[in-house]
Amino acid sequence: MNKETATLSIKAEALRLGFMFCGVAKAEFLEEEAPKLDEWLRNNYNGKMAYMENYFDKRLDPRLLVDGAKSIISVGLNYYTEEQPSDLTAPKISKYAYGKDYHSVLKGKLSLLLIYINEMIGEVDGRAFVDSAPILDKVWAQKAGLGWQGKNSNLINKKSGSFFFIGELIVDMELKYDLPFFTDHCGTCTKCIDACPTEAIVSPYVVDGSKCISYLTIELKENLPTEFKGKMDNWMFGCDVCQDVCPWNRFSVPHQTEEFIPHPDLLGMTKNDWQEVTEDVFGKLFRTSAVKRTKFSGLVRNIDFLNP
Repeated sequence: MNKETATLSIKAEALRLGFMFCGVAKAEFLEEEAPKLDEWLRNNYNGKMAYMENYFDKRLDPRLLVDGAKSIISVGLNYYTEEQPSDLTAPKISKYAYGKDYHSVLKGKLSLLLIYINEMIGEVDGRAFVDSAPILDKVWAQKAGLGWQGKNSNLINKKSGSFFFIGELIVDMELKYDLPFFTDHCGTCTKCIDACPTEAIVSPYVVDGSKCISYLTIELKENLPTEFKGKMDNWMFGCDVCQDVCPWNRFSVPHQTEEFIPHPDLLGMTKNDWQEVTEDVFGKLFRTSAVKRTKFSGLVRNIDFLNP
């Protein structure tokens, strides 16, 4: 099977597995990203995420992650939903965390795609990545032609918006590479910058992670800084503000992934229910959810911080 036929076959299988789109980029050193990443780290925009300083070389060269790597297959999986809590005054959870933990869902689908490649196209060495290794996934998705990085730093697709997860297969097989998505379609729009409750988007395309509500409610393990009191916009896990206001997300359509359907009791939780939440309820609601990452104590900390 030649490179073009193999690539078309892989993309068709990716769509069959439920991915929204699939693109391919050549595995190579990210020369342009090196100074950007270095400056971001020197500005301490990673906050307490010390792991972002590790494996600097691997973040820039996927060939150090997979021996003989030649291609990076990037995929997007829709998680957009129009479902909302019945009590709109209740503390909020980011849409991506409504259902089953996306790490396992994407990893499962990517593993099936790798099996397909080995069985139907040819034996390859490869690895699936979903936030599980030092890899600049949005950069590779842009190089694979899936979209551009908006002023909020999220990857935006012209037809689908930005409510999708990104995952990769790095393989030692040469494929037909897509053209990178060079065009920026944000124009003069600054809605995401203007709407950010904590002013975390410090300049177009640059996010100070240490100010981001998602970082504060998930990554930060210490007490929340008092300077953010009253600025959390009622978010107890994650934040969707910069995506909710993005004009490109008018093209978002509800996902069709069964695993992302929320626990039947989740959206029925009231403000009072959350304030009195127990560890047993937490375990019931979030047993397979990404929310378990913040742990019961972390979620209670976040909820308490939202109270006047």
